[in-house]
Amino acid sequence: VQSGLPAVLAGRFLVYGSHEKDNIPDEIAHPILIEAGMAFGTGHHGTTKGCLVIFDKLLTEGFRPSDILDLGCGAGILAIAAAKALPEAQILASDIDQDAVDVTLENARLNDAGENMKVVQADGFDSPSLLDRKFNLIFANILAGPLMGLAPDIYKATQKGGKVILSGILNEQAETVSNAFKAAGFSISPGAAIDEWTSLL
Repeated sequence: VQSGLPAVLAGRFLVYGSHEKDNIPDEIAHPILIEAGMAFGTGHHGTTKGCLVIFDKLLTEGFRPSDILDLGCGAGILAIAAAKALPEAQILASDIDQDAVDVTLENARLNDAGENMKVVQADGFDSPSLLDRKFNLIFANILAGPLMGLAPDIYKATQKGGKVILSGILNEQAETVSNAFKAAGFSISPGAAIDEWTSLL
């Protein structure tokens, strides 16, 4: 099983299981240890990698968000990547599933990334922790339908000049999702297409 989960490289990030711990190149800035478990996300899915590729590009361009939300965090990979790359940022990770919350907390501990991270159970933006909060970076790696339904709430929660990285979008759904977010007030940049999945900025 482990041989089917090789380490995943996405710019400065390398997502790996403990069976790969002796094979991490020295030049990797931010290795992220994630074991396969109950919550979605080992880094092998095109959606997670697509988000990391876009995030890495933003960092290279000098974008330094200070308030970050990982909406629908699953195993917490994106929140942990943000915590490693931006140790001064405040990061909130949320998921509707309590198992995902518990897994994210454990993964944050394993990666020494928990000091600037808060993890909460929430259904979309229906949580006191998200009420009236504004972020300058939001990760939303969910599915196309829920993303489009959340587009107005995501817009309200994004600071002026902020950015949103979307995924969970099949390639053939990308235009429809883009149009929904344009209608909510966003501009859309072409994102990463990995396998059958598109990620959008």
